[in-house]
Amino acid sequence: MATSVLSVKDLTVSFDGYKVVDNLSFEIAQNELRVIIGPNGAGKTTVLDLISGKTKPTAGSVKFNGREIMGVSENRIVKLGLGRKFQTPSIFEDLTVLENLEISFPRGRDVFGAFFFTRDDEVVNRINEVANIIYLEDELETDAASLSHGQKQWLEIGMLLMQNPKLMMLDEPVAGMTLNEREQTAKLLNKICQGRSVIVIEHDMNFVKQIAQTVTVLHQGSVLSEGEMADVQKDPKVIEVYLGH
Repeated sequence: MATSVLSVKDLTVSFDGYKVVDNLSFEIAQNELRVIIGPNGAGKTTVLDLISGKTKPTAGSVKFNGREIMGVSENRIVKLGLGRKFQTPSIFEDLTVLENLEISFPRGRDVFGAFFFTRDDEVVNRINEVANIIYLEDELETDAASLSHGQKQWLEIGMLLMQNPKLMMLDEPVAGMTLNEREQTAKLLNKICQGRSVIVIEHDMNFVKQIAQTVTVLHQGSVLSEGEMADVQKDPKVIEVYLGH
């Protein structure tokens, strides 16, 4: 049995008496690429908020590499090796691609580290390695503002990769991309899950088919179905509440 990186058990959160996430349990294995799908309002983004420490749960447990992280600060969770990308790219548009990647290097992310930070061979090699992975090796001196929407999404993924997280969580990474960019992103995600686990929230079913190892379908804050994409697509419950529409 594969070693679990993330274990979510009986996770629940209520807002004004309404359970957005309801007694949710699932596990993510090492080097697994898991896709979470479901209709709007199913609680997908809230689940990422709970895992990353942005939202406090009403009940339940989230263990990351065997350690309970409920109640742990967002910054501390990041330092433990969990990286998250939101729906809208969060990059520094007035900086170059190289500079965006450079400031994401772990050594320069706090005040002390930034004060003594130097662009040594370790940093340069890591920047070049990541830029090649995210298809931006020829854009290192380009201002981030000049990139296409898809390239900005790749840059933010690259900024996460600079930190070498053990688990990456990506919220709708191909939203607004061209068809070609979506195909490139599928290759990118299949590549970066070699050596780390990845959770992707996505609505584009054609994209999901290209990347999903296991699919978890959420409905009203709970797991409706889970398994390989081919099996999930045939599940009558999933067809009724999601894919059928």
